[in-house]
Amino acid sequence: MPATAYFTHPDCRKHEMGPGHPECPERLDAIEDWLLTTGVGDALDRREAPLASLGDLELGHDRMMIAAIRGLGDQLADDVEAGGPRYAQLDPDTAMNVHTWNAVLRGAGAVLAATDAVMAGEIENAFCAVRPPGHHACHDRAMGFCFFNNVAIAAKYALERHGLKRVAIIDFDVHHGNGTEDIIRGDERILMASFFQHPFYPHSGTEGRAQNMVNIPVPAYTKGAVVRELIESLWIPRLEEFRPEMIFISAGFDAHRDDDLGQLGLVEQDYAWITQRIKDVAKRHAHGRIVSSLEGGYNLSALARSVEAHIRVLADL
Repeated sequence: MPATAYFTHPDCRKHEMGPGHPECPERLDAIEDWLLTTGVGDALDRREAPLASLGDLELGHDRMMIAAIRGLGDQLADDVEAGGPRYAQLDPDTAMNVHTWNAVLRGAGAVLAATDAVMAGEIENAFCAVRPPGHHACHDRAMGFCFFNNVAIAAKYALERHGLKRVAIIDFDVHHGNGTEDIIRGDERILMASFFQHPFYPHSGTEGRAQNMVNIPVPAYTKGAVVRELIESLWIPRLEEFRPEMIFISAGFDAHRDDDLGQLGLVEQDYAWITQRIKDVAKRHAHGRIVSSLEGGYNLSALARSVEAHIRVLADL
């Protein structure tokens, strides 16, 4: 059986936020097409993402927030049927359509199912090709293209449902994962390590950081070589000291030099290197257990190539 599973679902393609929005269904199409073209897709254990339960969502989010998003989706469906607007706006960047509720349940469900499969020893690691992304979703509000925080929910799930004592979250999106930090702040069972462009949306991550965070803000136009040095000197020692029993990755690829939503200078080889260093830590302390979930990445070609590089390392291809 392949060591790496690939979780996705057609529902994740049905969510969209209007013409021209960068967080679009074509992102998943680009990844899928490229994995088929390169043959990487043939080496993966393909699995369909289930729907997350409301109880599992509550591991990361306030019950009233969950109910509000569900209610907004129900109201939108009634409005659309009556000839009303096709979208409900949550913030200037984030909107729902009638398919969003199922998409967000599939996104969280993918990461939770991947966690179960890795913990059961069915696979060594997994990549979840899901959307919308999640790392800006805070405990009590959606924002920044994100509704529910898939990785933060899964980290809590691994601790609460599988009895692990220590898990790590790695976030290499160009934007700070403010929602993840909000949800896991002060939880000594979780160590979060990230780098992100600063100053930049969401303008967080540099002040009042929690003790269980290793935040590395870097200026615009920072290239991969500098990021590698910072990871080696700042992430790795903390991860080695922490000895995580499982590692979750918020895998955003918008720090790529070709991505117009950020101004960093990473390339595919940098994502492969970062993945290998994460995998080294996982092999030493976590029996190789890694669950990675898609976050950003909006240049379709760069996104597809970077995901391929990431998965090749996960799958030892």
